[in-house]
Amino acid sequence: MANNQQFVVPQFIDVEDKIFGPISVRQFLILLAAGILIFIFYKLFTMVLFIILTVITGGTAIVFAFVKIKGQDFHYFILNLFQYTRKDRLRVWDKRYTKDELNFLRQREEHKQQEVQEKKKAKKKRIRDLSLVVNTGGYYEGKKDFEDTSDNSFAEDLNKEPEDTNKFSN
Repeated sequence: MANNQQFVVPQFIDVEDKIFGPISVRQFLILLAAGILIFIFYKLFTMVLFIILTVITGGTAIVFAFVKIKGQDFHYFILNLFQYTRKDRLRVWDKRYTKDELNFLRQREEHKQQEVQEKKKAKKKRIRDLSLVVNTGGYYEGKKDFEDTSDNSFAEDLNKEPEDTNKFSN
């Protein structure tokens, strides 16, 4: 029995929750902190200094609370800007091998060269006879002079009785 339950998928997960009309929690907290700072400035400083600090603090709070640059909140934009200015802009690959790595690579190259030298070359006559054995389905026995070669497995394969190649007959 199939279970066909439907689920509601949230669609606007990047939208902040609003608490006071169009103001979100983050915006409210930024403005609240700025308001507390402005009140402290009012109690501590003269009127001229208070107005200057209020304009600077209020403007900064409004920018951090409401401004978005390319869909990013302003404080994220500032953090990304600082991270970008601290990083190198040009990345260059400069791999330097240690002596151990160089010795390992040299030994590996020597080992590969030895493997290449150890391979035996097949004789043309032997290749021709092998192709005849394959093409005739094992009926071609070849010449009996293969016993003198170093690889007797080929001679043994030629002397074996051929298997029944007609597997589909009744």
